[in-house]
This record gives sequence, C-alpha cells and structure tokens, in this order.
Amino acid sequence: MGIVGNLTPAQLHSFHSDGYIVMESFASTDEVESLRKRMVELLNQFDYSTTASIFSTKNQQKLTDDYFFESAENISFFFEEKAFGEDGNLKQPKELSINKVGHALHEIDPVFKSFSNSEKVCSLFCSLGYKKPIIIQSMYIFKQPGIGGEVVPHQDNSFIYTEPQTCTGLWLALEDATTTNGCLWAIPGSHKNGLVRRFIRGENGVTFDRPSPDYDLKDFVPIEVKAGSLVVIHGDLIHQRIKRKVEPTPLYTS
Repeated sequence: MGIVGNLTPAQLHSFHSDGYIVMESFASTDEVESLRKRMVELLNQFDYSTTASIFSTKNQQKLTDDYFFESAENISFFFEEKAFGEDGNLKQPKELSINKVGHALHEIDPVFKSFSNSEKVCSLFCSLGYKKPIIIQSMYIFKQPGIGGEVVPHQDNSFIYTEPQTCTGLWLALEDATTTNGCLWAIPGSHKNGLVRRFIRGENGVTFDRPSPDYDLKDFVPIEVKAGSLVVIHGDLIHQRIKRKVEPTPLYTS
C-alpha cells in the first residue's frame, strides 16, 4: 500500500475516487498493544457511579447532556443504550458495557497523544495537502456484542463542519475488523455528492438541518481490515458501522 504515512499517487487517486483508502500495517503490533493496554488502564480507573452518560446515534438525549459537550476537553466514558438494568446496575462487566471513550484522548493522555501526533500521522496529512492539520477530536470505539448499537449512515462533515470543508477521519483498527465484528461499511464515491445535512447546535439545543436520506444497503461495501490498518475517510463519505455479531477478543491480556 506504499510507504507508511506518505501517500503514493495511486493511493491519492484511490482516495479522491472512492472517498477512502486502507493503509495496511500503519500501526505496529507494539503500538496497537500499547493503545489497547492503556485503554484497559483508563477503564480500570473510571468510576461509573459518578456518571452514566449513554451514547446513541438514534437518541438525541445524549446531545443535550452536559457530560457529552464537556467531553470535548476531557476523557469521558459513554455507555451502551442497554448497558443498565431497571435497577440501575450494569447488566454485565464495565468493560463490556462501554460504547466509546472520547473526545480529548489525543490531548490529555500521553499514550494516545504520542500516536496521534506521530511523524507518520503528520506525514499522511501533508500528503493530503494539509498545511497545518489540527486534531479536533479522538475516540476509542468499542463494538460490544449483544448490546452494542449500530452507527447509522452518516458523513463526518455533518458533525465537524468547517468552511471550506476540511474534515478527514482516521479509523485505526485495534483488532481485525470483519463483517461479523463491526467493520466499517461505505458507499464508494458518495463523497462526490457533497454534504447531505449539517448538525446544528443552537439556543434550543441541537438538531439536523434536514432529515437523513434513505440509503440502499446494497450500495455499501464492507471495509474489512487487519489490526494495525488505518482507514482514511473523506469528510463527505457516507459510511456506517453495523452491530457486532460475535464475542470480542480480550481488550488486553498480560
């Protein structure tokens, strides 16, 4: 796939044509293990009795949650929708109940900051034509079996909007991602149709400026990758994640 962090002309052509590219072995085995191990440490330190914020792409409650907005400058933990029982207790272990951790890992945590600001990441963005790339947010996304929610078709530019539009997403696989455990799915070339809708935060809360179009599932293709692979995503690319169907591999084994 070319030199890590330095896109070849063929890769650039593929990115502009399809709206995404896969860079195999972008992260080394040691880097993947380091990121996974660090997340275990963060999870162990997290006391969920202090907050129980739920993340959902279908339920707008999360969007009015102060905890969610404050997460832009913190390392915050978001539970799956069905993580808690009627008694208010988790149905399963904490590490199997978290949807994601965000959104300032790249600023606050030294392990994630080191990788996010690595030379190969900077080189990648230079290859894409960025002069002064800035990391806006970072997330560690879990795909929990059973209770794990899906992420509906969307464009990253809807949520991270700039003028001119400059959002590019990086999706690093920390385990092999397949159609059975929640890999990405995308509509190749859909970025060429431009931004479909924007997510607006106003005085009365947050909402989309228009309804989501209907998408035909047959237009999506799976992006199956090995651990350590990086998927580079155009901000206007229509993509989604489908629910996990199999048990996850252990987050970290010492």
